[in-house]
Amino acid sequence: MLDILMLTGVALLVFVVAALVQAVTGFGSVMAAVPGLLLVTDPARAVVTATVVSLVLTAGIALRERAYVDRRDSLLLTLTGIIGMPFGLVLLAVVDERLLSAGIAVVILVLVLLIAARPQIGRRGLPVAGIVSGGLLTSTGMNGPPLVLALVGREPRRYRATLQAVFAGQDLVAVIAFLVLGHLDPQVLLLSVGGVVGLPVGWRLGDAVFHRVSPARLRPLVIATLVISAVAVLVNAVR
Repeated sequence: MLDILMLTGVALLVFVVAALVQAVTGFGSVMAAVPGLLLVTDPARAVVTATVVSLVLTAGIALRERAYVDRRDSLLLTLTGIIGMPFGLVLLAVVDERLLSAGIAVVILVLVLLIAARPQIGRRGLPVAGIVSGGLLTSTGMNGPPLVLALVGREPRRYRATLQAVFAGQDLVAVIAFLVLGHLDPQVLLLSVGGVVGLPVGWRLGDAVFHRVSPARLRPLVIATLVISAVAVLVNAVR
C-alpha cells in the first residue's frame, strides 16, 4: 500500500510540473517528467508512462484550442512520425538502460544547438522532422525537440496548438504500439493514473504564464527548458 501511495504521489507531483512546462513552452511535459519518474522506475517504464499521460494532456488541449491548429502541417507531421516509430521501438527493446538515458540527453542538447542557431525549416523539412520525432517518441518519449525546431517561428498560440495536435496523434499511435508489445504493465498504469490527476493544476498555472509571454521570449524559454531536461537526464544516467 505504501509503495502504491509513493508511486502515485511522485507521479502526481512530477506531472504538475510537466503540465506547467507544456503550457508555457508548448512542449516538454515528457522531458520534464522522465527525470522525475526515473526516481521510482526504470527508463523504459518512465518513457511509456510519460507518453500515456502526454496523450491525455495533448488530446484535451488540441481539442480545446483546435481553432489555432494548422491542420495541414499537423497531419503531415503526424503521418511522417508514424514512419519513424518502428525504429524507436527497436531501440527501446535492445539498448541498455543507462545508454538509453545518456542518448536522450545527447539528442536534446544537439537539438538545443539547432534551435539556438535559428535554422529556417520550410515545409519540405517537415517530413524529416516528423520521422525523427516518431523515432524519438517510441525510444525516449521525447518527440518534442524536432517538432519545436520545425514550428517555433510561428505565432505563439498557433505554435502551441499545432504542437499539441501533432503530439496527440503521435502519442495515440505510440500508446497502441506499447499496448500491443506488452509495455503497459500495472506499474505503468499506476504511475499514469497519478500523473493524470496532476495535469489540471499544472496546466492552469502554466497557461496563466503563457498568456504573458511575448514571441520574443518564447524561444529562450524553450531553450532553457531543453537544457535543464538534458542535464537532469544526463546526471541520472551517470549515477
